[in-house]
Amino acid sequence: MSLDLRDFAEGAEKSLPCIFAVEGLSLSEGEASLFAQANPLGFILFKRNCDNPEQVKGLVAHLKELVGRDCPILIDQEGGRVARLKPPHWGEYKPMRFYGEMYEKRGAEEAKDALRKDMAALAGELVEMGINVDCSPVLDLLFEGAHDIIGDRAFSGNPEIVAALGKVVCKTFLEAGVTPVIKHIPGHGRALADSHKELPYVRDVSRTILKDNDFAPFAALSKGKLGMQIWAMSAHIKYEAFKEDLPVSLSAYIIDEIIRRKIDFDGVLICDDLDMKALDAYGSLAQKAVKALEAGCDLSLYCSGKLKDMEALADELPRISETTLRRLERAAGISGMAV
Repeated sequence: MSLDLRDFAEGAEKSLPCIFAVEGLSLSEGEASLFAQANPLGFILFKRNCDNPEQVKGLVAHLKELVGRDCPILIDQEGGRVARLKPPHWGEYKPMRFYGEMYEKRGAEEAKDALRKDMAALAGELVEMGINVDCSPVLDLLFEGAHDIIGDRAFSGNPEIVAALGKVVCKTFLEAGVTPVIKHIPGHGRALADSHKELPYVRDVSRTILKDNDFAPFAALSKGKLGMQIWAMSAHIKYEAFKEDLPVSLSAYIIDEIIRRKIDFDGVLICDDLDMKALDAYGSLAQKAVKALEAGCDLSLYCSGKLKDMEALADELPRISETTLRRLERAAGISGMAV
């Protein structure tokens, strides 16, 4: 099965450039009314939304019905400790570090084969429920002494291993019918803080070192048709090396110069959750969403699922840009081709 992305673009020209969330296992009247009127590009699911397969299928179908499209339905299903779908209804998958260690100790092919098999099974579970976007794989590097918010979610500290295994995940997902979201571009691995709780600031690392290490896996996966079909999620992080006072997600300079030019990623770029404390100093939720879009993110992401917050976003956000539509349409034009 190959991923058909046409519905991500078709009918999306009147959508909002954002991903909304749901508060519970089913939609309230207020949520249903807002989603139908506001028409966000898509939605993201969390553990609070997932009780059993039939319930998730019903929720996903309802969301797509409200916007009248086979819209993007996102989830964070990485394996390991970041998994919204858990046993007994869904499989339990290893953290990505497991495959990185296998690569280092037993060789590339054995690790790739094991990863391909497990990710095909994971993706199959998502497709069965109508979930078509997985916020995975993590391409951040593993650094000793860094905050463990990344930790065993990373494949390795070796950028070549991260790129090789990340490519396996992306290709396997696409072949199964799931769009992968590489994260957290251009690299969160060195962070000494958890961006859910505060804004990390990476100091005393040169641009050259960042380019040759942290950015390298993202650059490797941004090439060719694969790079046009995958999405990427920006990091809420600051780097001393860029002499920029804004975090990546809100920085037009970093998004244009580093992500779009140096890394050469020209697929759909979604900012990490706007409600994370890393962005607390940058205005209201709606202001942060607009700033992220103006900086060059294609989509803003809101994960808390509070109705009043989503109503405020719907009031302030513009309609999706022509640039983002072109990225979605370009991906649709090559979906089903070899990656």
